Amino acid sequence: MPAISSFAKYSRRRRPNSLTSAWLVLLALSLASTLLTLMKSPDVLIAGGILLLALIKARVILARYLDLVESPGWLRGFTMVLTGFSVVIFALYLI
Repeated sequence: MPAISSFAKYSRRRRPNSLTSAWLVLLALSLASTLLTLMKSPDVLIAGGILLLALIKARVILARYLDLVESPGWLRGFTMVLTGFSVVIFALYLI
């Protein structure tokens, strides 16, 4: 039987902090939106992609930083409102 260490940090593996992983996801999404602006694509696709990435970033912030992952009803409600707002913004961009 393996001996159990007296040090807490060596006795079991720790999962990464959810705030740290959320920060890394936000950093990756920001990098993706920056790279999206450098692409030679139609402006409509770039604008839609940036808006979609912003919506994903907002959901990560709501779920992880504001702890709405614990209350899925509120998270779903905020996501629906933000999605509707994003659709209106994109429709106004297309006009």
